[in-house]
Amino acid sequence: MTSHLLNLSSSPFLSATLFYSRPPLHFSPLPLLSSSSLNKPTRPFKRTGRSITLLISCSATRSSGEGRSPSNWASWIPLGGGFSPEKILRLISGATSSPICQFIDAPRTFLHSLDPRVKLVWLLGLVLIPARSHVYMRLGLVLYLSLLSILVLPSDVWKDQLGRVALLSGILFIMLGFGSDGVAAVAQTRTPPASLTGLPHLPSSIEGYSYSIFKLGPLQFTRKGLSVATTSACLTFTIFQSASLCLATTPPEQLAFALWWFMTPLRNVGVPVSEITLTLLLSLRFISLVFDEVRDGAVAIVARRINWTRLTSLETLDIFVSYIRRIFNNIFNHSEQISQAMIVRGFNGECDNHKFYFQEPSVGVKDFVSLLCFFALLAAAAISDRLM
Repeated sequence: MTSHLLNLSSSPFLSATLFYSRPPLHFSPLPLLSSSSLNKPTRPFKRTGRSITLLISCSATRSSGEGRSPSNWASWIPLGGGFSPEKILRLISGATSSPICQFIDAPRTFLHSLDPRVKLVWLLGLVLIPARSHVYMRLGLVLYLSLLSILVLPSDVWKDQLGRVALLSGILFIMLGFGSDGVAAVAQTRTPPASLTGLPHLPSSIEGYSYSIFKLGPLQFTRKGLSVATTSACLTFTIFQSASLCLATTPPEQLAFALWWFMTPLRNVGVPVSEITLTLLLSLRFISLVFDEVRDGAVAIVARRINWTRLTSLETLDIFVSYIRRIFNNIFNHSEQISQAMIVRGFNGECDNHKFYFQEPSVGVKDFVSLLCFFALLAAAAISDRLM
């Protein structure tokens, strides 16, 4: 059996008395150390019979100009930094505060009056053009979408969306630029030197072709890395931002009508067009509910002003688990309410038995002009890919 004794005195020193013995020895109670005995020089070990006493003393002072300064490791400890739970919740509530993938009816712009079928054609083209065009064309598309977002969307919306999409595309550009062909392969030339072959030295070109653009330590940025990075980054930017522009300027019913109009001929081959259209319409209506629940839950926790420093790790984790559970419960409740509303209106699960009443938009001059601009962009992308 092993006994432990810990004595804390009123002095700023901490004294600990540890006892170690081999069984089956018996221990007798030892007197506690007094504060006066701490000032006397003591040996680190003290033997009493068959027991050994180890005395440990430690002290701590503040670096306020008096006393000793703390060790160097004390300055490495971060105080008040990092991501606290409240900062994470504020980031969540701020990220979902702006409308994402939601229709914005004001201010009314020319994109709001454009035919939704033309918008879907532009979306398909903006996905295909960056993959098969020159790097200048890709950068031009990014600049065009950025200017269009600034003109169409409200200031707080386009600043938030462009900032996040640009950050994601920038990270992807750097990772692929240095990662696709960044590490040079260790190779040894097999060509014999000119002194052995008797051939004259070939003059090196001063302004010739260079495969490596620049180097950063062991990494290098090559032409292949530039091509892969610009393709992926521009494609990511155009997909996210063009889809965001389309959803922000088009009501869900018009998007569902455009998809239904393009997929109507596929009914002859057995494609469930009605089910796909209804699923798209419900999904677009449900996106706003999800963001609202996430934002409301985060704002509710932040408004309670919880003192996170007094909570343990398990208590903090329990709050976040309750937050996530509440989000899913509310989302499932909304789904149940939507399904009950559809059942009350006579929906029995067969979309073919129910008719969709869509208001077909009128095609105007602006739609034809938009299509002409789209085909001109396709021609410019094809020409740039061949000439450059």
